[in-house]
Amino acid sequence: MSATRQDPEEQWKADAAEDPVPGPATPGVAGKVGWIRRMYDWVLSFAERPGGSWALFGFSFAESSFFPIPPDPLLIALSIGAPKRAFWFATVCSIGSILGGIAGYAIGWGIWEAVSHFFFTYVPGVTPASFERVRALYDQYDFWSIFAAGFTPIPYKVFTLSAGVFQISFPVFVLASAVSRSARFFLVAGLIFAFGPSIQGFIDKHFDRLAWLFLVLLVGGFVVVKLLTG
Repeated sequence: MSATRQDPEEQWKADAAEDPVPGPATPGVAGKVGWIRRMYDWVLSFAERPGGSWALFGFSFAESSFFPIPPDPLLIALSIGAPKRAFWFATVCSIGSILGGIAGYAIGWGIWEAVSHFFFTYVPGVTPASFERVRALYDQYDFWSIFAAGFTPIPYKVFTLSAGVFQISFPVFVLASAVSRSARFFLVAGLIFAFGPSIQGFIDKHFDRLAWLFLVLLVGGFVVVKLLTG
């Protein structure tokens, strides 16, 4: 962690302040930056085109290493349009994101010296400072760091790339990514499947808080089990 012990979510938001990226909880923030708004609208336009599932897979894959728009808005739009297929869309989104994370790991592991300038310059959230914070987290909590990034609003791409750069255990990386990414997308799909389009406002307003709460409860549960069985 940083020396000031700043709240993790606030720190990641500060890193991306110049290029805010919309997520499922705050899509309106994209209006602050014109090109992000246009890209966000372009991504959402695939919800009304043939081949929306393929677009969801592609964006999920790309977002795991370099693309600035998370796949959640398109996942939500597709699921609201066809609630009975929500879990199918979550499956497509999860597979694309996990494979994209593996690609990000490969970039960090194999060619980072050649491409680091591009990522640090053009990819929102990917900075030398964020890499240093991640290095400190990996020293103590490799699995949980990746899990937190995969499930919460923390930029997942920072962790996929840095996991390769710092040569984090590949099986640990894949397991943490698979569990966290799937949990995130299936939570969204499950809410829409259960409650229909009426749940969209709730997801937009509260999803990030729910993600953090879920993570706290999950970690707390493991701590309690360890104390009871230790």
